[in-house]
Amino acid sequence: MKTKIRAGGIVAMAATVALVAAGCGGGDDNGNGAAADGGNVEITWWHNGTGEPLLGFWEDVAQEFMDDNPGVTINVQAFQNEELRNTVLPNAFAGGNAPDLFQSWGGGELSQWVSDGIVMDLSDVASDTIEAIGTPATAWQVDGKTYGLPFTFGPAGFWVNTDLWEQGGLDVNNFPTTWDELFAAWTTLKDAGITPVAVGGLDGWPAAHWWYHTAVSTVSAETFEKAMATGDFSDPAWEKTGENLQTILDANAFNDGWQATSAQQGAASSAGMVALGQAATELMGVWNGGVMGGIYNEANGLPEDSQELQESHLGWFPFPAFSDGEGDGRILGGGDGFSVHADAPAETVDFLEYILSEDVQRRYVALGNSPALAALGAEIDDPGQAAAQKALANASGVQLWLDTAFGPTVAGPMNDAIVQFMQGNGTPQQVVDAIAGAWPQS
Repeated sequence: MKTKIRAGGIVAMAATVALVAAGCGGGDDNGNGAAADGGNVEITWWHNGTGEPLLGFWEDVAQEFMDDNPGVTINVQAFQNEELRNTVLPNAFAGGNAPDLFQSWGGGELSQWVSDGIVMDLSDVASDTIEAIGTPATAWQVDGKTYGLPFTFGPAGFWVNTDLWEQGGLDVNNFPTTWDELFAAWTTLKDAGITPVAVGGLDGWPAAHWWYHTAVSTVSAETFEKAMATGDFSDPAWEKTGENLQTILDANAFNDGWQATSAQQGAASSAGMVALGQAATELMGVWNGGVMGGIYNEANGLPEDSQELQESHLGWFPFPAFSDGEGDGRILGGGDGFSVHADAPAETVDFLEYILSEDVQRRYVALGNSPALAALGAEIDDPGQAAAQKALANASGVQLWLDTAFGPTVAGPMNDAIVQFMQGNGTPQQVVDAIAGAWPQS
């Protein structure tokens, strides 16, 4: 799901907070991240928040921890999400120079890290924080033990430019709840000369998300569980997923050239199209309000932390259920988190718990983001984020992003097959075959 920038990243970059050598800690020769003089501790932290305001926010959080903990130096670097996930981290793990604290997405990918002995079991050392987070923390658990913690969690859905929605004659207080209603809304928008949906197909994963959402609405929870446990995707509901998605594609609601549109990188991206009034909606994760807000602020010369777009021009509604689906009210979602390297110094866990403290989480929410701490959900002022949290609370369950849940071995072939299908170069069954064919053999 790429150039995926879930936490507000806009361009690939690296930023170092501490003015020291940015050596990695988790896999260094002394194995504990301690500085050469033996009296200090260095922590290397890699995250995916390359865009403002998140980039500066994380720098502030690291500096606060260093100020409160003399002798601790945090070397923090930001990487574009897919670069970090697919290249930087795997190379660091293989080369023995892994960071101490790093972005973690849960699911099958985390399970592999556990098997490889890369990540620390946080179950005992961070038990109070795990309890405070509650259910979202389960996505970072393997065999009942916790190997990472989310700092944001929420569902995906349609982010709406409410100005365009109203310009098209639609009611921002009455978003569609069925596919018949949504198809009718798309027709109304097109008749008004407004592009109903922006899709960043160039990056692959935003297009693939359409199949993910359709699967969660079409396939029962029991069938999902069976497939993930056995690799058996023979149930007809999996092929039906593609057939339902074809019905969506036949509505011709996407932006012209969606296949070559980037997802979240600048004004010309799908996020930029919605933020700047060139398309009415985008189907995207809970992080998207912050991404679009950053693009909007830059384009309009506003302060980086301005919430004008999120508070006054954005709405949100969940992916409607299919009338013949078996999803039973589940919703697609997930979050971003951090894991601690197995050889990281103990202070790394302390820093992670500081990131997830109520004070830091409250300030994170104030930037237009969704919290991991359930207790802060009621404090969200952003209408889009508030609607997303309400949908999460009302859902019968949450299915983690399929590329994350199915693991990296399956994610690439699956996404490629979905994009090919959406471009008219495949069938619903070929998508299913690609997933089953890539499934790890026991």
